[in-house]
Amino acid sequence: MPATFPRLIAVATLTVVLTLPLAASPSTRPVCPTAVVGQEPHPEITAAIRALEAARLHLQRAAHDFGGHRVKAIRAIDAALVQLRLALKYDRE
Repeated sequence: MPATFPRLIAVATLTVVLTLPLAASPSTRPVCPTAVVGQEPHPEITAAIRALEAARLHLQRAAHDFGGHRVKAIRAIDAALVQLRLALKYDRE
């Protein structure tokens, strides 16, 4: 029985410490992306473009050819970038 009381205190303390930030943070609803002034219309697509450009740079700097797969991956990234840029252009028209 003596071992359960310290365990109970530890669990209670841990619960309070872990839930305190939740209670202190204000509860806000997510803002609709179209309601934000000055936000780009398609942040997911532009983020994907940036990520693909970074991936292409990493692959271009890779030390090995990996049996031609690195080159094929770079070509696939280039094709994906073309499609994403066409999607953004299509949306603007």
